[in-house]
Amino acid sequence: MKDKGGRAFLLFSSVLCVILFAIAGCLLISGPPKAATETVSEYTLSHPNPLSETTQSQEAPTESPTAAPTDTAGVAGEIKARFLDPYTANTVYNRICVNNKTADPLDIPGLLKEPLPHFQKNGQPQILIIHTHTTECYLPESREYYTENDLTRTGDNNANVVAIGTQLSKQLNEAGFVTLHDATVHDNPYTGSYKRSAATVKKILSENPSILLVIDLHRDSIGSQGVKTKPLQTVKGQPAAQVMLVMGNGQGVAGFENWTRNVGFALKYQQTMEVLSPGLARSMTFLNATYNQNLSPVSLLLEVGTEANSLEEALYGGQLAGNALISLLNTLVAPG
Repeated sequence: MKDKGGRAFLLFSSVLCVILFAIAGCLLISGPPKAATETVSEYTLSHPNPLSETTQSQEAPTESPTAAPTDTAGVAGEIKARFLDPYTANTVYNRICVNNKTADPLDIPGLLKEPLPHFQKNGQPQILIIHTHTTECYLPESREYYTENDLTRTGDNNANVVAIGTQLSKQLNEAGFVTLHDATVHDNPYTGSYKRSAATVKKILSENPSILLVIDLHRDSIGSQGVKTKPLQTVKGQPAAQVMLVMGNGQGVAGFENWTRNVGFALKYQQTMEVLSPGLARSMTFLNATYNQNLSPVSLLLEVGTEANSLEEALYGGQLAGNALISLLNTLVAPG
């Protein structure tokens, strides 16, 4: 009995050793488990671009500025975010703020009484958006610095003012105001841009006489001594590039009698933006100039942000400006 038990024990031990060696071999072949950081990395690479998400909702989280890198090689200067207070303007009346750069006083109450054209939601083009300075662009993200490689102009219509025009056109069309958006490049070369954009406007108006409003959409540029300013206002928790209307009286320009109607419309638009999104609009600039605003029944020059704003900030500012424009246009829809 003892001999049989010893043989059984030896057999069991041999089988156990074989099993243990097999398990060890499998572990050596398969290697250690993957680190958790690999899974995070894969998720990050496949995650949608946050820009495409945050521009869809006014409740998107506030964008965090990127601090200047510790290695300053390639950094050309500083970016400062500032709220440009419209109420510091030299002419203020009932939530309307204007920097009057002409020698004549601006009669805001009188201009607000200017008769404006009636708009219609009848399937006919009512609005045209063009860009005299088509290649003006923005930073790809919000930062506190700019580099030597950051562009101020680009032909990429997903990164320049055309992107803002595309968004605004979509908003207006969805609201029932048929809008044409022309992305013709007028600023290559820069000299003569307004002459070329005038030719574009005249051609489109001749083909679409139902158009009542032309919007020339730009972005501004503010800076000195290596520091660039991005005008910023927080609306519903999200940073928005401030916008600015630039209007002219065309003093001495023949055939520009409609400047009072233009400015009357612009003043109401400025007021509407201040009511719906306080602080979004910088003070309007009013000066002796034309800017092709003599070519259509109503014309606006609208600047959205500066070259120091991120594209996301500009898109949000443009979206808010579009909401205010739609609100104003709805008060001007022809009865019936």
